[in-house]
Amino acid sequence: MTAPACAATAAKIAAIRTYFERLTASDMAGVLALFAPGATVTSPYLGTLPATAFFTSLDQASAQNRLTVFDVLLGEKGDSGAAHFEYDWTLASGDRIVFEGVDYFRFAAAADADAGDAAAKTRFTSLSIFYDTHPAREQVGDKYQRT
Repeated sequence: MTAPACAATAAKIAAIRTYFERLTASDMAGVLALFAPGATVTSPYLGTLPATAFFTSLDQASAQNRLTVFDVLLGEKGDSGAAHFEYDWTLASGDRIVFEGVDYFRFAAAADADAGDAAAKTRFTSLSIFYDTHPAREQVGDKYQRT
């Protein structure tokens, strides 16, 4: 692997780890700064939403986020990555859920990135969240239920 390829790989891994650090800190503005304009998030509870709408809902539903990343992997083509994590989540209601999941990230294509913006190549265009919702639904019901 060439030096630029190694640097690009390291930057993408760092972006994924930064996402989890900012989410743990409840820094939603910082989380959103990691996403490209028009990015989407697909979650088991909410379906596919613009990233801004998803993280607004998450912020409103949460009292505390504590995430532990076990592993970060990059796709063979370098345009995707995945992280295995544990989410220790305290809801605004005070209920607590702990589960493991996998987040799958797609990165902005190099051709779409602004040449003057090095960070654009590490911005996420989409995030798909995978976890078993059954235990969470049994513990606290539908945490996003609108009243």
